[in-house]
Amino acid sequence: MKPTILVVDDERNIRRMFDMVLRSAGYEVTAVDSGEAALTWCEKAQADVVLLDIGLPGIDGLEVLQQLRQRDPEQIVIMISGHGTISTAVEATRQGACDFLEKPISKERMLVAVENALRLESLDRQCRELRAAMDNRHVMLGESQAMIRIRDEIARVAPTSARVLISGESGTGKELVARAIHNSSDQRDGPFIKVNCAAIPEELIESELFGAVKGSYTGATSSRDGKFLQADGGTLFLDEIGDMSLRAQAKVLRVLQEGEIEKVGGAETLTVDVRVLAATNKDLPAEVTAGEFREDLYFRLNVVPITTPPLRERREDIGLLAEHFLARYRLENNLPPRDFTPDAVALLEQLPWVGNVRELHNAVERLAIMSRQPRIGPHDLQQAGLLTEAGAGTASAAAPAAAAAGTTTDGAPTGNEAAEDIIAASAAAVLRAGGLVAARQQFEAACIREGLALAAGNVSQAARLLGIDRTNLHKKIQSYGLADKKSGPGQGGQS
Repeated sequence: MKPTILVVDDERNIRRMFDMVLRSAGYEVTAVDSGEAALTWCEKAQADVVLLDIGLPGIDGLEVLQQLRQRDPEQIVIMISGHGTISTAVEATRQGACDFLEKPISKERMLVAVENALRLESLDRQCRELRAAMDNRHVMLGESQAMIRIRDEIARVAPTSARVLISGESGTGKELVARAIHNSSDQRDGPFIKVNCAAIPEELIESELFGAVKGSYTGATSSRDGKFLQADGGTLFLDEIGDMSLRAQAKVLRVLQEGEIEKVGGAETLTVDVRVLAATNKDLPAEVTAGEFREDLYFRLNVVPITTPPLRERREDIGLLAEHFLARYRLENNLPPRDFTPDAVALLEQLPWVGNVRELHNAVERLAIMSRQPRIGPHDLQQAGLLTEAGAGTASAAAPAAAAAGTTTDGAPTGNEAAEDIIAASAAAVLRAGGLVAARQQFEAACIREGLALAAGNVSQAARLLGIDRTNLHKKIQSYGLADKKSGPGQGGQS
């Protein structure tokens, strides 16, 4: 599609000249003779670039520029004047014009200005798309009480200048909390700079944080700014602060106290305006007691503590997170539409997730790549190695739920109608089963049948899934007459 150029000028010959030159260059052109006509046209259509004369009858070009930018802050406008002054050009630029042309305008100058404006518009669009993609990657999802609490704490602390210490296990989203605080703060238009204190060698941490002058150490071939200077006017996120050396801690403490830094090897004192957020997966009070972390720095950082919960404490968010990760990965890699079956989600919700959200994210990526069907089910989880002995608790907890629905975790009928009614918690169904004792026995038999099916007839693994002793399970299999059913079709049971 050809780019559309809107020309706004009260001189007919100027409009005709612009129209002819721009059309010959391959643009779609609309020309109007007043600011009012331009605003009316923009209500119904969209111009990629507006060429706008300042000296218009009625409302002048600067007023039109202001109104255009109010309607669409991304609108690209080039101002034109027959008697331009520096002050007029400055005012037009201040109000958002991207260029300023003085009449008479050569063909070459006009085309260069339009080409540059379109290039700028393209770069702005790409930046917006990248920012939207980044925001999507750093979104905080979850409707659990734990996540509601976290959002409330962020909303309270973000508008202040208070320092925040974010604690939690690895993979629980401490960086997401830090970014959410930054994005809701007065520093949101400034930079967000992250430093992983655990990933930087002790001998380089000071130069990384505070910068270094040329020749201050071997390899310092030029002066460089550190993270504190890079974050000036914004937020510095010190991740894994508990792994920082005591020497570096002392220098960070000075910055927090005085707002001043000195580059490594330099004598000049530099002032910085930085909000510091820190995170750790360590027990810092214990580190203080052991002499591994400065007590005074701990108190400086821990003005407002926020604790990110492990995924096992917010299991109701797992399905939402899994669907989000799957949709995002599918779009980023142009994969066909996919989603999870309810049975698969039930299994995911019961996995231990020792690595928390990070582990779930990696598992969903694996499933997105390896699954062959549009719907990811329990079989796909098993094929991806998620339903191994390490995830034994998953299947055992999901099996009763599946039995309650009258199905196996694969969605097939359980074949035990009495158990189906009993698990539905119907008093009438319990009576039909012959009383509570009989109902409990039928429920237990249904669970054992599901455990054996998930373990492919392997009694030892089924015992682990069901959380009981293997010998005890053998006895129950015999008691409920399941000995001939413990293996699937064509499979041999193993003990």
